[in-house]
Amino acid sequence: MEKKLELLAPARDMECALAAINFGADAVYIGANAYSARNKAGNSLEDIEKVTTFAHKFGAKVYAAVNTVLDDTEIIKAQKLVQELYNIGADAVIIQDLGLLELKLPPIKLFASTQCDIRTLEKVKFFENVGLSRVVLARELSICEISHICKNTNIEIETFIHGALCVSYSGQCYLSEALGGRSANRGECAQACRKKYTLANEHGKVLLKDKHLLNIKDFNATGHIDALVQAGVTSFKIEGRMKDVNYVKNVVAHYRKMLDKHPRSSFGETVFDFEPSVEKSFNRGFCEYFLNGEKDVQIHNFDSPKSYGEKLGRVADVGRNCFSVATSKKINPQDGLCMVVDGELIGCKVNTVEGQRVYPNKMPIVKKGATVFRNFDSEFEKTLANSKTQRRLRVSFKVFESSIEAEDEGKNKVAVDFDTRQRADNQEKMGQNFITQLKKSGESEFFTDDVQILTDALPFLPVSKINELRREIFVLLIEKRLKNYKPAMQKPVTPAKYPYNNDEYYKLNIHNSFAKTFMQKCGYSASSRPDYDKELMRCKHCIKRAIDKCGSKEKLYLIDDRGKRLKLEFDCKNCEMVVKEKI
Repeated sequence: MEKKLELLAPARDMECALAAINFGADAVYIGANAYSARNKAGNSLEDIEKVTTFAHKFGAKVYAAVNTVLDDTEIIKAQKLVQELYNIGADAVIIQDLGLLELKLPPIKLFASTQCDIRTLEKVKFFENVGLSRVVLARELSICEISHICKNTNIEIETFIHGALCVSYSGQCYLSEALGGRSANRGECAQACRKKYTLANEHGKVLLKDKHLLNIKDFNATGHIDALVQAGVTSFKIEGRMKDVNYVKNVVAHYRKMLDKHPRSSFGETVFDFEPSVEKSFNRGFCEYFLNGEKDVQIHNFDSPKSYGEKLGRVADVGRNCFSVATSKKINPQDGLCMVVDGELIGCKVNTVEGQRVYPNKMPIVKKGATVFRNFDSEFEKTLANSKTQRRLRVSFKVFESSIEAEDEGKNKVAVDFDTRQRADNQEKMGQNFITQLKKSGESEFFTDDVQILTDALPFLPVSKINELRREIFVLLIEKRLKNYKPAMQKPVTPAKYPYNNDEYYKLNIHNSFAKTFMQKCGYSASSRPDYDKELMRCKHCIKRAIDKCGSKEKLYLIDDRGKRLKLEFDCKNCEMVVKEKI
C-alpha cells in the first residue's frame, strides 16, 4: 500500500494557517507565543486553537514550533506551554532543546527540529531510539542520502522542498550572536549571512568588495518531488513562517498540484481558480541545492538578498524617462521591476506602460542589455488576494422514505429524519427536487455528486425544508468529524546512546541543566571546546569554489561593514567552509 504523504506549510499567523489548509496543505507549522525559532511570528493559544479546529475538519494537522534553546527558567515555562498546546488539540510540538525530554510532558507527538542538525543516519537513529516521532532533515542532504536514511529507519522523515536556505547547517550558526548579540538558536537571527562583506587575503589584498558573500539562493525542489517520494519521505515542508498569505497560497497550490497524484494524509479537494507560479512569489533566484549531490552547482547570489521574482527579458533601449523591455510577458502598471546594474540590484515601480515601453515612477539607472525581473506582479497579487479557492469534503447522500443518510469521504455517517405525513403526488419531480437541493452545498465545507433516491414513497417537502435538512446534515457531519478526530499519541521517550561522543559541547546547544542531564544519560561526556576556537558557521557553500579558487592554499578573510574580520577555513575533504572569529 502506497504511503500517505503530507504537504506541510508554514503559518506566520492564523490568516496564513487557514489559507494554507484551504489551499491544500495536509499540515501547518506555527509558532506559539514564546520559544519559537521565528520569535517575530508568535501566535496566541486562542488563535492556534481556532486553527486546530479548522484543520481537524479536514483531518489536517497542526504542529507548534517550540524550537529554541532554553535556560533553566524558560524550560519550565516551555513545559507548561507544551501542556497548553496539547490541551487545545495541537498534533505535535517541534523541539530543539533536548532538556524537554527530561521533563514530564503530555503524550503529544515530539518532532526533532532541523535545528538539531540532523544530517546523518546515525543522528536519525539516535532520535528514533530515543522515541521521537519524526525528524526534520538538514537541507544539505542529497536524494541519495535521504533515501539511505529512509530505508534504514522507521521514524517519520520530513524534508524541506521550498523556500529560504540557511547558509549554515541549521542549529550550528553562531554568526548573528557573535556580530550582534542575537542568537539564531534563541529565535533572534539578525540575518548576518545576508549582509555585505569584503573578501580579502592574508596580505590585505581585496578580492571582492561589499558583496553579499554568504547569501545563497532560495530552494526549489519542483523537479525532484517524485524522486523524494520514491526515497521514502513522509512530509514535504515549505519554508516561510515570515512570509505573507499570498506567498502561502501560491506555493502551497503549486506543490499541492504536484503531490495530488499520490495518496495524501488528510481529506478534501481543492479546485484552484488560478494557476500557481512560484517564480512570482518572493525568491532570491532558485537553486536545487545539493539534491543531486553536485558540489559545483551555483547556489550563491552575491549581488542581493532581496527578491528577484520572475525573469521577464532584457532592456532593449533606454530613454530619458523610460525604457523598453524585450519580453513576451505583459507588464502592468503598479508592477515592481528590478535588475542588476554594476553589481547592485536596483528597482522601480511601473507607472504606465505603452507596448513594451515602461514609464517608471522614478527612473533608475538602467543599462541596455540588463536582465529585467518582476519582483511584484500586481495583477497576480490581486488574483491571489481575491481567490475564491475553497477546500471541500466529498459527501454522498441516500434518501429513504423518512430520512436522509450522509457519508463523507472519511466514512463518517449521519442521518436526519423528516415528516412523511403528506406523500408527494409526483414522485419523479420530488426525487429531482431532493437531488437538486442536496447538491447545492453553498459555502459549506462539502460538495457532492452522489445523491441516491432509494424509495418510491417520498413525502412532499418544500424546497426550503430540503435545504434546511441539508444544512443540518452538514453541521452534524462537521461535529462528528471533529469528535472522531483523534491525534496520534507520543510514545514514551528514553535516553539512547549518542553516536558522536567527540562532538564539541557548544555544538549540542546545551543551555540548561535538564539538557545536560539528558545527554549524560545518553553517554555524552565530551569536554567544552575553548571559545577562541569556536566555529561561528560551517556550511556547504564555499566562497573559494564560487570564485574559481577551489584547492587554492590562499588564506581568506571576510570583513563586515564595521571592520570586523572573520577567518575562513576550508575543509576540502568534506567540501565545507568554516567561518571563525579572527583572533
